[in-house]
Amino acid sequence: MAALANSTKTNRRVSYFYDEDVGNYTYGQGHPMKPHRMRMVHDLVVNYNLFKKMEVLTPKRATFRQMTRFHTDEYIHFLERVTPINVEELSQQQTRFNVGEDCPIFEGLFEFCSISAGGSIDAANKLTSGESDIAINWSGGLHHAKRFEASGFCYVNDIVLAILELLRFYQRVLYIDIDIHHGDGVEEAFYTTDRVLTCSFHKFGQFFPGTGDVSDIGIGTGKYYAVNFPLKDGMDDWNYQNVFRPVVQHIIEWYRPGAIVLQCGADSLAGDRLGCFNLSMKGHAACVDFVKDFNLPLMVVGGGGYTIRNVARAWTYETGLLLEEQLSEDLPYNNFLEYYGPNYKLDVPANNMENMNTPAYLADMKAKVFENLRNIPFAPSVQIHRE
Repeated sequence: MAALANSTKTNRRVSYFYDEDVGNYTYGQGHPMKPHRMRMVHDLVVNYNLFKKMEVLTPKRATFRQMTRFHTDEYIHFLERVTPINVEELSQQQTRFNVGEDCPIFEGLFEFCSISAGGSIDAANKLTSGESDIAINWSGGLHHAKRFEASGFCYVNDIVLAILELLRFYQRVLYIDIDIHHGDGVEEAFYTTDRVLTCSFHKFGQFFPGTGDVSDIGIGTGKYYAVNFPLKDGMDDWNYQNVFRPVVQHIIEWYRPGAIVLQCGADSLAGDRLGCFNLSMKGHAACVDFVKDFNLPLMVVGGGGYTIRNVARAWTYETGLLLEEQLSEDLPYNNFLEYYGPNYKLDVPANNMENMNTPAYLADMKAKVFENLRNIPFAPSVQIHRE
């Protein structure tokens, strides 16, 4: 049964998961994925005094057994064994499990995966136990990892592992993805079930991972429970909200999820090293705010984001938003202040990039998405509404 919305409740209990070791790992020189960004996020969260407003926890590291609730034993065994020293001996398995250039073997790889996955599993358990209303794991959100292979800088799919925990308590779980890349690993994991509805807003067309067309809707029992909104370069705040809000609102009101998982990949921000959207920090955060106001058990995870000063800004701002705390635009003194010059502001502005998403294109995509959603049977439950 979906949770009952409570319009009088404002002070939600927020749990925040962070392992101080996560920033020590490196994918290698020149690689765009930099775990160091997690340290930058946490440092800002601490220096804005947000840690005083929520429960800050070091997650338990995910075990082999926990990881194999989704991934194959062979694949996790490989991640446990492989090191930069023995990688040549395991070259055949390396090819089989898709590790190499995008997903390199680095020192401490398995521990890095166990931190990310452990944080999301613990976050899910905080919600199912009723101890928290919102659980945050910015070190999670690695949405490309597949059951038996790495993909797109992701090795272990912490999101799928967390959703499996949520499904033990909730009949229906909604997954929303605002990373610029399609949330293919999560969608694939639940493509044949109606117990998880996946909804992804992403760049589509000659862009990694190449999946996520509007016509990709799930199969079997899961038909119509995969929702994809393909977008073009230059997507801006106003147009993003104009598609995000009505689609998400319709899904929540019709599907009636018991819990929501929101993947907040920051590579959809303007100026991202690997991105091509034009969302400001506040435009990105507006999605978080909109979902939060449905007052359902909410798990928030990170994801992509390759201009790391902007990742730290956005996820700090969104942490404040989840706590209903207004943060000063002037950044507090912190250990990484030099990254934020020359203006030292808590802001990621949009730029003058041309928006290739025409009103006609967006209207057509929205119509197709709503047409697909009409095929979902109404899930009667207690009333859900935004505050």
